[in-house]
Amino acid sequence: MRVVVVGGGIAGLAAARRLEALTAEAEVVLVERDAVPGGKLQTELVEGFVIEAAADSFLARKERGIGLVEELGLGEELIARRPEHQRTYVRRGSDLLPLPEGLTGMIPANLEALERTGLLSPAGRERFSGEVDVPVAPGDAEESVASFVTRRFGREAYEALVEPLMTGIYGGDGEQMSLPATFPQLRGLELEHGSVLRGMSDSGPAAARPPFLSLRTGMATLAEALVADYQRVEVRLGREAVRVVSGYRVELEGGETIEADGVILATPAFVTAGLIAELDDELAAAHAEIPHASSVVVSLAYSRADVVPLDGYGYLVPRVEDSDVLACTWSSQKWEGRAPDGAVLVRVYAGRFDGDDVTALDDSEAVALARDELLRGCGVVAEPLLARVRRWALGMPQYTLGHLERLERIERALSDHPGLAVAGAAYRGVGVPDCIRSGETAAEAVAQALAGARA
Repeated sequence: MRVVVVGGGIAGLAAARRLEALTAEAEVVLVERDAVPGGKLQTELVEGFVIEAAADSFLARKERGIGLVEELGLGEELIARRPEHQRTYVRRGSDLLPLPEGLTGMIPANLEALERTGLLSPAGRERFSGEVDVPVAPGDAEESVASFVTRRFGREAYEALVEPLMTGIYGGDGEQMSLPATFPQLRGLELEHGSVLRGMSDSGPAAARPPFLSLRTGMATLAEALVADYQRVEVRLGREAVRVVSGYRVELEGGETIEADGVILATPAFVTAGLIAELDDELAAAHAEIPHASSVVVSLAYSRADVVPLDGYGYLVPRVEDSDVLACTWSSQKWEGRAPDGAVLVRVYAGRFDGDDVTALDDSEAVALARDELLRGCGVVAEPLLARVRRWALGMPQYTLGHLERLERIERALSDHPGLAVAGAAYRGVGVPDCIRSGETAAEAVAQALAGARA
């Protein structure tokens, strides 16, 4: 028996590892069009700098991140953010205003801390604290993130506080993002406690574990360790799948066909749609309806003598600032070992859903955009020691209104194809642990289908 995994990002890599553990008799073949595995988990080590191409960390509370790291023997590689710089800001004009401490699901539980930040006007703070008296909305109609936060906390709280936090995660538009697909716990608190603030005050103690973790030598270490851990997985790099047809047959560019008993598609939703268009038009259509945002990550290194590092991890840029830039992270302030002594490393993240296509910028234009942002936000005028530009065209799936209904359609259609599964960021979480869990869940579904076929 043979299972083919299409896509060598973290979801596909995790799926192949789980398949290997669950199907002792099956051959596992992983096909990836790029020359290196890992998808967006790419790290460049250059001149003492650790430069991430995309994600620089993962949420500690989602267990499959730490779980997989430890299973691969990388526990000693885990690092937490530097506590001495534990501040994040929001840029308004040329001012950096601190985010309040104690955020829970983007909502500050400490009203005194919120007042000290200056993010909201007195009227905005009064409206925010008055959330405890806002009546619960009846019914179960789907609501956008913007609608929910505005209804409960006021428009100012959404635009100045919640929108930049949400966009920092998804790069999306809160007017279109589905609350039940992104932050269902907020509606849950409203329904259970009659108020989000009241529900947060009734929650238990905060977790002792740091909220975010990274790997000392960069996030690519996780992908590299996964591949090195394989015992029976055949990894074919630089090979692009172009079609999956019934049987299953996976057709590769160049004419090669791989016969398979099971297939996991760990590819972006729009790629998956093209792969299965002939196999199941309804399944393909549901995937094609999932929109994606494009982004650019610009990393700039400076001599410490030429800049004054931000006293914090970085800052967010709200949509109301009318900028293509979403966030700026001072990586060497956030993580130990990201820059050599005497230097600093900064990352500028740009690209809004339904905004300008920043991936069309050439390198010099992308660097100019990032430097202009650093000038405006931090007064940096120095020439960078080095610059790296990474483009992610259609790289971030958007959980827009109707997302959960689309997932139901996908699951119904998949039930007609035992041995076929999908995995990745397009479904139930965009973070690294979410993608790991998605890949492992897909592997379990395919392994179960293979076992049923043998019975």
